[in-house]
Amino acid sequence: MSRAEHSTGEALVGLLEAYGVDTIFGIPGVHNVEMYRALPRSGIKHVLVRHEQGAGFMADGYARASGKPGVCFTITGPGLTNIMTPLGQAWSDSSPVLCISSALDIADSAQGRGRLHEMQNQLGAAATITNLAVRAYTPQDVRDGVARAFSAFASQRPRPAYLELPLDLLKVPSGPGWTAHKTPRLPQPDAVQVKEAAERLGAAKSPVILLGGGALDAGRAALAIAEQLGAPIITTTAGKGAVPGTHPLVLGYRLARESGRKLLREADTILCVGSELSETDFWDSGFILDKGLIRIDLDPATLARPHAADIAILADAAATLAAIKASLPAADHEARRRTNEKRIAGYLAMEGSQDDALRKMLGKVLAVIRDSLPPETVIASDMTQIAYAANEIFPVFEPRTWLHPVGFGTLGFALPAGIGAKFGAPGKPVAVMIGDYGIQYTINELGTAAEHKLPLVILMWNNDALGQIRDDMVNKGIQPNAVTLVNPDFQALAKAYRCHAEKPDSLKALAQAIGRALKADGPTLVEMTPRMLNG
Repeated sequence: MSRAEHSTGEALVGLLEAYGVDTIFGIPGVHNVEMYRALPRSGIKHVLVRHEQGAGFMADGYARASGKPGVCFTITGPGLTNIMTPLGQAWSDSSPVLCISSALDIADSAQGRGRLHEMQNQLGAAATITNLAVRAYTPQDVRDGVARAFSAFASQRPRPAYLELPLDLLKVPSGPGWTAHKTPRLPQPDAVQVKEAAERLGAAKSPVILLGGGALDAGRAALAIAEQLGAPIITTTAGKGAVPGTHPLVLGYRLARESGRKLLREADTILCVGSELSETDFWDSGFILDKGLIRIDLDPATLARPHAADIAILADAAATLAAIKASLPAADHEARRRTNEKRIAGYLAMEGSQDDALRKMLGKVLAVIRDSLPPETVIASDMTQIAYAANEIFPVFEPRTWLHPVGFGTLGFALPAGIGAKFGAPGKPVAVMIGDYGIQYTINELGTAAEHKLPLVILMWNNDALGQIRDDMVNKGIQPNAVTLVNPDFQALAKAYRCHAEKPDSLKALAQAIGRALKADGPTLVEMTPRMLNG
């Protein structure tokens, strides 16, 4: 509860703490210092980032690793435009991020008076990549805006929210009433639909389970259903880790491969949980599932498009799958289970034999990384060739341990997201998988990691090029151009940021470098190159 003489900016911090916020990522500026007045006497840790883009990605990584909303502070104008890319990533990947920004005085809003950081429509810009965008005019609006954001986080498809506070409002006495509201539950499944889904699955001859990012907290029930039915499981990239990647019924992320599509085409019933089934899942906007589809999702729009479901359940994935499991008719599907386990093993064996030279090379590197990292390691990856390969062939074993920028596809995500993940899951090892070009989007956040002595294992694949774009040009008959670059001395640059740095010359040396990085007293940049395979 805030005393009446406290300012609205001070009361905001107390309210966030009441909602369970323990970490805020941001940069104090002339237009948001009033949001910082109460932070020193609160229980909230503030992480000073090096760029607002870093604040947004860190809040996203925190949210993905912890399952709790990530919170960031920014300022008017350029602060917001800098953080819009991370908000767009959080929007596309269903990540609960709350961005709180200052705005011009109420009387100056969009008046074109040449005020510092002025935008014509700051709220409108934020609304394009958030689920909720609110401009507060009174202390009551601030309280309501925060309550609406946390209510949505608790009960709907998680997506970013934006709260805008004019500068003059931040100084207004807060008044009473600054208490956290009870948040609603996630919607529960309809019993009739659960019974229908269970009967359909029980009668299926070739059922398949497809898990997306919305199923990360429902893996135990999904695996129990799969084992009872003898059904294979395929995932999206966002769904990696919902079930252990090495389980014999799990094909993993193979939606863009013929093996995965064959599995889906031959199924008579598909239980799809928590996925849009989007173009960035299949890498083919024309691949449509239109028969035997049972969908479970929190988003009614997702249930309506583009794949028509026979049964569409608007409810929490974990509760719905648990109810379906309890309702499945008793039957012996052991023979089908053995058949599908052999089928999955055959697909994976055949896939390796068909890999091209690049995939084989990356596969060797990824095998060393997987063996060297503890199974519970949280890995934030970027838009880079080694991560594209890892999406498919790198197994993860626990939910919220594979963080990849799927829908928006932003370069530079991995480093700040990994930093945020370490704050969100401090008891787990955290690694970053990134390329030499992508890291330069947010390499300044090495300073943030070093300042907090975070033992991040930063695995940077350096091929001195935009390798994927170069290969795309070649495949499309375009003469490669604008895809090579003069890189900095990454070893010296990392050390300038007070980070450790290693450049292993063999796969054995890579394993040793990862082992040292896990025990280090701060971040370690491990620079990997194709030459390692010749060492």
